[in-house]
Amino acid sequence: MASLLGEKIRTERKRLKLTLEELAEKSGSSKSYIWELENRPVVRPSAEKIGKIAEVFGVTVEFLLDDGKQTLTESDADKVFFRRITQLDPTKRAQLEKFLKAIDDE
Repeated sequence: MASLLGEKIRTERKRLKLTLEELAEKSGSSKSYIWELENRPVVRPSAEKIGKIAEVFGVTVEFLLDDGKQTLTESDADKVFFRRITQLDPTKRAQLEKFLKAIDDE
């Protein structure tokens, strides 16, 4: 029986229509590592690996690790969005700020 984390990883991977190989490549993992996360009853992924998987899925690490969270909440989605903004290079961030100002002025 897979862990709840494994079930969430499989669900999110399938939601995004990713194969084990594709998720492994995007997260810097091996196919066998992703398979083990999805199928083993007890898994202990590193913080770095679970962070990369969460990034690929566009979810928070907390969502993946919290057994009480079965669905992504609006608050979780906001955290992911704001994390992406903070990681933008200065040029892209300036473009985004310009765009937001433009839609605010409408």
